[in-house]
Amino acid sequence: MDFLAINWLAIILAAISGFIVGGIWYGPIMGKQWMGAVGLTEEDIQGGNMGQIYGTAFLFSLLASFMFDHLLTSYGQSFGFGTIVLISTGVALGFIVPAIGTNYLFSQKSRKLFFIDAGYWILFYIAMGCVHAAFSTGQ
Repeated sequence: MDFLAINWLAIILAAISGFIVGGIWYGPIMGKQWMGAVGLTEEDIQGGNMGQIYGTAFLFSLLASFMFDHLLTSYGQSFGFGTIVLISTGVALGFIVPAIGTNYLFSQKSRKLFFIDAGYWILFYIAMGCVHAAFSTGQ
């Protein structure tokens, strides 16, 4: 893998896009429902180390974006915008959602929490896929 040939701008912007989706999803759209489903209050959340939480979450987003870019380039061919978004959605539906679903079953988390978190990850990967598709160099 040639690290100089990697589209770092696309990787960073795609990670940011997923991060923004999370802010919207777990904020105004599903924030209160998510807090209720995990049993946290606003005070609990404010008491957390937000720098560490957001910083580590963003590093995970960068890792996901980097690996998605690597997945796309490993095919050795270029894809159209729609195909890249379908691949990203497929990653979410085929890998992420079953993984968290399995964890939630064994940890006996609520179905509501599963759908909130699964919905986020699907949207995260769609947003990330859109950015990667927009910056696709046709490798």
